[in-house]
Amino acid sequence: MNEQDFLAGRFEEHRPHLRAVAYRMLGSLSEADDAVQEAWLRLSRSDTSGVENLGGWLTTVVGRVCLDLLRSRSSRREEPLGVRLPDPVVSGAQGIDPEHEVLLADSVGIALLVVLETLAPAERLAFVLHDMFAVPFDEIAAVVDRTPAATRQLASRARRRVQGAAPAPDTDLTRQREVVDAFLAAARGGDLEALVAVLDPEVVARSDGGTLRPGAVLRGAATVAGQALTFARFAEFAHPATVNGAAGVVAVTAGTPVSVMAFTVTDGRIVEIDILTDPERLSRLDLTVLGG
Repeated sequence: MNEQDFLAGRFEEHRPHLRAVAYRMLGSLSEADDAVQEAWLRLSRSDTSGVENLGGWLTTVVGRVCLDLLRSRSSRREEPLGVRLPDPVVSGAQGIDPEHEVLLADSVGIALLVVLETLAPAERLAFVLHDMFAVPFDEIAAVVDRTPAATRQLASRARRRVQGAAPAPDTDLTRQREVVDAFLAAARGGDLEALVAVLDPEVVARSDGGTLRPGAVLRGAATVAGQALTFARFAEFAHPATVNGAAGVVAVTAGTPVSVMAFTVTDGRIVEIDILTDPERLSRLDLTVLGG
């Protein structure tokens, strides 16, 4: 085995971890894969003979690549068009699939990723690398070109935003499923009162239809329940799924996914609903996880 093959083998050992880092940074599965591939290209061109911790070195490289991508996004964005939801990670209804376990460790739900999208690029990097992957501040500081103390402040500001905006979901997946099933049953039956009863009074529902159908945000149990009745026909085609580790559904018609709904259930009520209806992104879903 030559040195390049040996290096490639070591890189593959770290790939799942690096993909998890990039997904939290970017909220996009395809961009995460691109960032990991770029890290490999940089590794293959670098002299790593003096690198004692290859995993740590690669993590900061992926962080730097993601930071550049986030800054590029910010510079291109003039006015945000509606809502952009992160890519959902869909597993079967029984729970997270084995290949997604590393990707979704630490309960990276859609609601958390939505909040991460609101952070400035450097804040997101500091929070993700330090709070989620325990990278020391002095290593992160080199990536964001700030002092360790300033980098610590970035993470602290991000942490306050996340703690204040990302609801903590119930941990019992079976109980989550019961609540989501009650929501769907009420939608199918046109029962507005039952819908309101399963929703938190301050529930937030977001939808993302892609570039051709900019999304929207609805707030309040009555408003969200009324909209759910409007689209009750989709409930007839709903297949139970696990979306980013939480109870969700995928609506499928004629073998084609038309929506993914991710629910955040807290204290037995739905506090957030995130609905992806973007045909382009839905077309990339692997429906075999739904069990037929």
